[in-house]
Amino acid sequence: MGLIDRIETLSGGRCLVCLESGCSFPLYKKELKEFGICEGGAFAPELETRILGELLPRRAKLCAMNYLQRMDRTEQQLRAKLAELSYPEDIAEQAVAYVKSFHYIDDVRYAVNYIECRKSGKSLRRLEQELYQRGVSPGDFQEALQQTDTPDEERQIRDLLVKKHYSAGQADRSETERTIRFLLRRGYPLPAIRKAMQEDMEGESFA
Repeated sequence: MGLIDRIETLSGGRCLVCLESGCSFPLYKKELKEFGICEGGAFAPELETRILGELLPRRAKLCAMNYLQRMDRTEQQLRAKLAELSYPEDIAEQAVAYVKSFHYIDDVRYAVNYIECRKSGKSLRRLEQELYQRGVSPGDFQEALQQTDTPDEERQIRDLLVKKHYSAGQADRSETERTIRFLLRRGYPLPAIRKAMQEDMEGESFA
């Protein structure tokens, strides 16, 4: 792979070894001495095998497993963590494939658990947006919906109207529009909002 261009200091007693080829990888400071790595030095084929072919793939897999032990994560979150730790992309891919092969990471399972824990206070649209931000694909989200009950949005809207002391019979147009915007921002569909307000107008109980 050629020569070692530079060595940058990272956190946690680690360094980023940057090669002239553009490849870079993290090592602990003590490992620089162990492997005889220094700026301007040669990165011999045997070092490439030991570090990029053996040491770092093993370390990345352990890192991924430890990261997932503390909390369930999405595939995107795991990739972001490995990138944050400066693992080369191909080594990160090996680690992701490894944990996926044991089902340590499963975006559908993650989405099901996420929905179950938060569906009592969030709209389906809000849950969908939050899961997309965490890397859950539309297909995995739809599959998760087949495995869990969806939020009771009508109940949530009624509860929010009560909490905001909204009365359809007494509210003026400005207050009604402001309340509708508030509910729309929370991801509730307009037809459901209007239905709840109509029920309030007709005197139906929200209890």
